[in-house]
Amino acid sequence: MSGAEPGARTPWPVSESALLQVRAFNKKLAWLPRFKIRNRVAPFLIQSLLRAGQLGGGRKLLKHGLTAETKTIGANDVPVPVRIIRPKGKAQGVVLDIHGGGWVIGNAQMNDDLNIAMVNACEVTVVSVDYRLAVSTPIEGLMEDCLSAARWLLSDVTGEFADLPVVVVGESAGGHLAAATLLALKSYPELLRRVSGALLYYGVYDLAGTASVRAAPRETLVLDGPGMIDALRRLTPELNDEQRRQPPLSPLYGDFTDFPPALMFVGELDPLLDDTLEMADRWAESAPVEMHLLPSSPHGFIHFQTTVAADVLAYSRAWITDRLKASDA
Repeated sequence: MSGAEPGARTPWPVSESALLQVRAFNKKLAWLPRFKIRNRVAPFLIQSLLRAGQLGGGRKLLKHGLTAETKTIGANDVPVPVRIIRPKGKAQGVVLDIHGGGWVIGNAQMNDDLNIAMVNACEVTVVSVDYRLAVSTPIEGLMEDCLSAARWLLSDVTGEFADLPVVVVGESAGGHLAAATLLALKSYPELLRRVSGALLYYGVYDLAGTASVRAAPRETLVLDGPGMIDALRRLTPELNDEQRRQPPLSPLYGDFTDFPPALMFVGELDPLLDDTLEMADRWAESAPVEMHLLPSSPHGFIHFQTTVAADVLAYSRAWITDRLKASDA
């Protein structure tokens, strides 16, 4: 696999036809409602629709000869469900997957399409965290769930995951929780050393809002640009902006010493652009970082049926394989 040098910030190479495809897709997105977090009703309805759409999801796995195990781990008297998808052969590593959804929707099954591709291409076991959601749980509870799952996985020294390298993957709010989890693992250095890499897609790293979030226009695709600051404040209503910027709540301001190499992606049209740009710069002071800007791409682009998304996901899977091999070496 060839790519940018560690620490590099590079535009993603896109052909003219692929770029035209992205822009045509954006025109369709412009007609769709933006994702808003203004009350508990909308997330509840969206979550209900998500679960209804996932009925019979096991058949998708069976088409690939795979199955999923749901397991509940216990930590601090709070049960944390995880969804485990194993490869058909011997696992070469483990991916700890933390889903997105603005902290208020989503579940461990929602990334099955992406995770099936990782399982097959990278020969990894994927462990997805079904963390509690912020409609009924303070965001610190979500962070606790993800840390508990990470500690359970990384503490396995005699069982299924013993001696296997681990890559942490997070998207959007999951990117925030992934970075916060890695910061919390600094209190467990022997566990943090087992993490071989972090793959982060357009994460939220400043809960007070970076400059690009604060300047997000009404025309922003997918996300409700003008409402993003209020949405972040609803996550932590008892805090002021200075308190919101304390790590690990805002991972951007954490200490990245002893962190693993990272691969990051963000679209040029994403209001969270500055979050990834600034995170990559800070992370690169301590560990190799490869960060790519996606031309004309909005938030959530890896889920869209475009050539650009397919290429990014293929590149990400190759990067995971490289990190696992580097760890073995």
